[in-house]
Formats: sequence, structure tokens, C-alpha cells
Amino acid sequence: MRFEDIYGRYTQRELSMEDAAEILGISVRTFLRKRTRYEETGFDGLYDKRLGKTSPHRAADLEVEAITKLYKERYRNFSVKHFHEFAKREHGLKYGYTWTKDCLMNAGLVKKSKRGGDHRLRRERRPMTGMMIHQDGSTHEWITALGYNIDLIITLDDASSEITSGFFVPQEGTWSTFRGIKETVENYGLFCSFYTDRGSHYWYTPEAGGKVDKHQLTQVGRALKQFGIQHIAAYSPQARGRSERMFGTLQNRLPQELTLAGITTMDAANEYLKSIYLPRHNEQFSVKPKEEKTAYTPWIGLDINEILCIQEERVVQNDNTVIFEKLRLQIQKDDLRHHYVRTTIQVRQYADDSLGLFFGNRCLGRFDGYGNLFELKTPLKQVA
Repeated sequence: MRFEDIYGRYTQRELSMEDAAEILGISVRTFLRKRTRYEETGFDGLYDKRLGKTSPHRAADLEVEAITKLYKERYRNFSVKHFHEFAKREHGLKYGYTWTKDCLMNAGLVKKSKRGGDHRLRRERRPMTGMMIHQDGSTHEWITALGYNIDLIITLDDASSEITSGFFVPQEGTWSTFRGIKETVENYGLFCSFYTDRGSHYWYTPEAGGKVDKHQLTQVGRALKQFGIQHIAAYSPQARGRSERMFGTLQNRLPQELTLAGITTMDAANEYLKSIYLPRHNEQFSVKPKEEKTAYTPWIGLDINEILCIQEERVVQNDNTVIFEKLRLQIQKDDLRHHYVRTTIQVRQYADDSLGLFFGNRCLGRFDGYGNLFELKTPLKQVA
């Protein structure tokens, strides 16, 4: 009826073709098409001829039944988005995400999600990769077959959200932190700053919930200082929003994929994470940084393990031994000194539990985890 009114004014030359189309909110081409149909068939020609007809693009009932059956039998714990990606990649699904979601909702397999959430102020990303690295751990039942929680340690770049290191461990701590730093430095380079929570292996905190002590350093803080990396403490979960959201994505995807792959051990899960999941995750969820240049710099010089280790000082006893964690380590006879009695030396404990004794830059001996002396190799030429 509105078209008839505008069409009448158009035929009486009160409105141009462009004005008539603009008032009706359609294009000039659509107006011409409607005008032709109206002149040929009258008022009935204005109705949409698709009404009451089945779309030629509509999926067959068998396809709907197949996709809902696939979700129920193999992917029941997957989110809709995650399931849709697998269905396209593994089962040749040709329809879009909305179609998949509607099928599962109509079948009562998923519930309609609640939109919205708390208002957040966005923190701008660093412009270049390597300027800031986040590290955090999440305790979760990642491997359903184990029946108990383990920790997933993730290290990622702030500028791109690319995960630079990820692995499962029984419990988060100093060694897991060292491993994440080592894998990042070896694969990408030395970075500028390290952003973490206030866990006890990251910081000393004199008062619970208070500010961290930036002078009394943990082993992690000492290693970062040797690298020349700035350590930044987060004081709320909201401050770590980028890593928190990333763990939400991982918790919605990883356990389901590990179960689907039949993985029952931590070693197998770490292999799947490294070789299959992380490359796919980085390709899908990483973003392009503002600057093409990178702040990563190559690590050249001392063996990185000489920094990413436990370093403690001990005073040499009268029998040229030192005590470290109930082990008595014997310093061998040295042609350069008569003895090291009452001298302060450094004990280094490595990831494989082996030990090293150092006097300044000089290695005095290396021991296995039981305190047995290894054959002393050439002394290190450089120590950070």
C-alpha cells in the first residue's frame, strides 16, 4: 500500500525515480523491478515470491540429523565454535557457524548463550613483539583420563597473543617458569619485560595481598635481572585479562581434544600440545602487531642453563666441602689455590638435579643429583 502511494506520486511526476526509491528505502534498481511487476500483475505482484516456498539452499533433514548425531556421539563437551571448526576440518561440513549453532540449539543439545558482561577498559597491546611477555599457570583437569588436576604453564607475547611456550606439569613453580623462559628465549630471542602474578616463585611479598619486594629477589627475579629483563607484577586478575581470557579458550578446547585423541598421560599430552594444538591455536588466535619490527634480540654468549638454575651461596668447611640440601660436595685439589676453606662459593642446581660449584667465574666441580663428582670439563670462560 505504501508502494502504491509512492508509485502514484511518481507517475504524477511529483517524485523522481531516485526520490521514490529513497523514501521506500530501496535501491533505484529494486524500485524499477517492483514498478515493472506492479504494472504487469497489479498489487499481487508486490508480494515476495519466495514466501511459502522452501529455500533451494536449505539443508536436507538427513544432514541436520547427521550433524546433531555427530555432536552427541563424539563432541558432546565441545563448545559450538570448537565443534564447528572440527566438523569443517575433519568431516567436510559445508554450512556456516550460525547453521551449526541453530541445529544444536533446536535439538536441545546446547543452550542459548547470554550476551554481554562486565564493562572493561581495554589496555592497549605493546606495539612490537618481544616488548612484553606474559606467563601464567592454570590448574585444571586438563587430561580427563588422569582423574586429577595438573597445571598448564603458558607464556605468550603481549603484542600478538602468540603462545611462545606451553606445557603441562604436575605443579607450577620455579622450574616451570625457567622452562617457559628458556623455550621463549631459544625460539624467539631475549625479550624486554616479563609480566606475572605475585606467586611465591615469582616474588617475595612481605604482607599478604600487599606490594611485592623488588629488592629481595626470588630465583626467578634474580635470573631475569641477569638477563636484563624487567619484571612486572600484576595486582589483580583483571590486570591479567589477556592471559585469563586465553586460559578460558584453552579450557574450552584442550581437554576435549585430548580426550578425543585418546591421550591418557602427561607426556603424550605435552607432545600433542607442542606438535598439533599450539601451531593451530597460534594460527587462529594470534593477531598482527602494530609494528612489523620486533624487540626480540638473539641470545649470544653463556649457556642459558647457567642462568636459569637455582643459585645459592655456601661457605666452604674446613675439609674443603660444602653442604647443599643434605649433600656434602667435595672440592677437589686445585693447583691455583692451596684450599678454599672459609671461602664463599656459589652452588648451582640445574633442571636435571645436577650441581655445579663456582668460585667467581671458575667452575670447581660438577656433581650428579646424589653428590657424585662428574669429570670436570674445561672451565667456563664467561659467567653472567
